[in-house]
Amino acid sequence: MTDHNNHSHQKKVAILIEQGVEDAEFTVPYNGLKQAGMEVVVLGSRMNEKYKGKQAKLSIQADGTTTEAIAAEFDAVVIPGGMAPDKMRQNPNTVRFVQDAIQQGKLVAAVCHGPQLLIEGDLLKGKQVTGFNAIAKDIINAGANYLDEPLVVDGNLITSREPGDLPMFTTAILSRLGYGGKDAALPNEKDPTAEWWKLGDAWSGSTKGDISKGLNTALAGERYSLEALQKYFEKESDSEIKSLFQEIIGNKQRHTEKLETYLHRLGEKPSLGANIANQYAKVKTALTGSDDIYQLRSALGDVQTGLGDIGNLCTMFTDPVATAIFKEIYQDLSKSEQRLGELYRTRISSQVQPPKPTTGAAVSM
Repeated sequence: MTDHNNHSHQKKVAILIEQGVEDAEFTVPYNGLKQAGMEVVVLGSRMNEKYKGKQAKLSIQADGTTTEAIAAEFDAVVIPGGMAPDKMRQNPNTVRFVQDAIQQGKLVAAVCHGPQLLIEGDLLKGKQVTGFNAIAKDIINAGANYLDEPLVVDGNLITSREPGDLPMFTTAILSRLGYGGKDAALPNEKDPTAEWWKLGDAWSGSTKGDISKGLNTALAGERYSLEALQKYFEKESDSEIKSLFQEIIGNKQRHTEKLETYLHRLGEKPSLGANIANQYAKVKTALTGSDDIYQLRSALGDVQTGLGDIGNLCTMFTDPVATAIFKEIYQDLSKSEQRLGELYRTRISSQVQPPKPTTGAAVSM
């Protein structure tokens, strides 16, 4: 049985753009909607401007601006993230357009920093919302209930957190606009076991090659720091520092196993860089000193390097599985950094004698 209802009216979707948009957060929904045969209109602030993505992969001119756009003409509005929403919220026409869309019950979908625009329009009070973790407090302060989930739907509002959520986010938009899929039906938007990366790839997000490269980058980092920590552990004499090193070593072993397992599931192998990372660590740590504070500070430095590298990987791929592994590593490293930092400050403080308070000599006027 064919559903004629779907074809009676071609769905029209506005996707907002500004300079510094997170490339994939624009590209993936844009391509997903286009491939589903919907009319997609790109709305910026100025007509004759080339909008460039934060990662410099995207360069596009808008079809029109929010100044002349009428919300009633659209079925849905998509708000991508990156640095763009900070500019969107400063344009009163963009704020008005989104307020009108929400008021008229249109579907509004915002990802990552996208909810900043909804905050500006006072549109989140009492709503269930997600968004990039850096703006969680802003979302809560705007009166919403923040949920750390890949996809949150509250009435006509759809929100997601980061590039890894894009395949689910785009699927949720498509299914609500009545797209059942031409040959292949879309997976259930809440199904964590679906091979979401394949949809991300089909909509010009990350390829399998991109994802495995990212996994290998993380694997090289974890193998390197695992080997380094084992060396620090051997040289360390302070039992409290030693036991913290031991705990971090356990975490790293779990991380490498997860990364290797997922690489294997994708039919990929650890790269040469990942395979020689521990040899590199052996050479580097052989040159380090052996005093306890020095080991502690070296470990802290390695953890901070890891945080920088993994932090980048967390927002780089349109694959929820790889993103979840990277985020777990990031959270573990973050906890390790706090605990190493506390230990370091305690040890240093015990070596530093506080200055004696000066006796109060009267200040002559």
